[in-house]
Amino acid sequence: MVDVDANYRTIIDRIGDAASKVGRKPEEIKILAASKSQEVDLIRLAIAAGVRMIGENYVQEAEIKKRAVSESVEWHMIGHLQRNKAKTAVRLFDLIQTLDSAALALELNKEGKKQEKKIRALIEVNLGGEASKSGIAEDKVTELVRVIGDLTYLQVEGLMTVPPFKEDPEDQRPYFSALRELQTQLEKLKVPNAPLKELSMGMTHDYPVAVEEGATIVRIGTALFGPRKT
Repeated sequence: MVDVDANYRTIIDRIGDAASKVGRKPEEIKILAASKSQEVDLIRLAIAAGVRMIGENYVQEAEIKKRAVSESVEWHMIGHLQRNKAKTAVRLFDLIQTLDSAALALELNKEGKKQEKKIRALIEVNLGGEASKSGIAEDKVTELVRVIGDLTYLQVEGLMTVPPFKEDPEDQRPYFSALRELQTQLEKLKVPNAPLKELSMGMTHDYPVAVEEGATIVRIGTALFGPRKT
């Protein structure tokens, strides 16, 4: 059995070291357990260790796991969300990290109205321009934020990115820095339902660098749970 508690403590320590390098408080950074394909027992161990955010990539998998987990935690959608799954996603998740189009924003807003629920979301930005990854292009984000400004049931709390993989985590620093700079630019728009305080960036391979660049949420899978079962 993987020692999830020990892994969690190691992650906490590494976050603390990275935060101290740049004068940040470690408590500013939240750990999201990326639990795609992981067993419910491991999710429960992560929650017992201190995790308060669970991230799932697929609506159906999240639905099964959420029924099996009674602990009070936030459930985040961290995989690409199709519009035809918006109804279920709005019901299941506390926050959707992968908002990437005006069409999806309108669909989420419509479902939020139907379910009488304010939808919390992050805008996923494809900074590397990779065709294999979802996310909106950097130069389209401002337009999307302006669209969201007119939506009553949608609130954008920040930005999320999955940068191109580089062997050396330092090579991913420019992408994290770019997301932080984009956040600063968008905050100047002062869109009322887009406070944009969160930066979800950094995973097992590179999260200390992301913390140094301003991450408020790091999405950790392998470092917490061990290798994912496929």
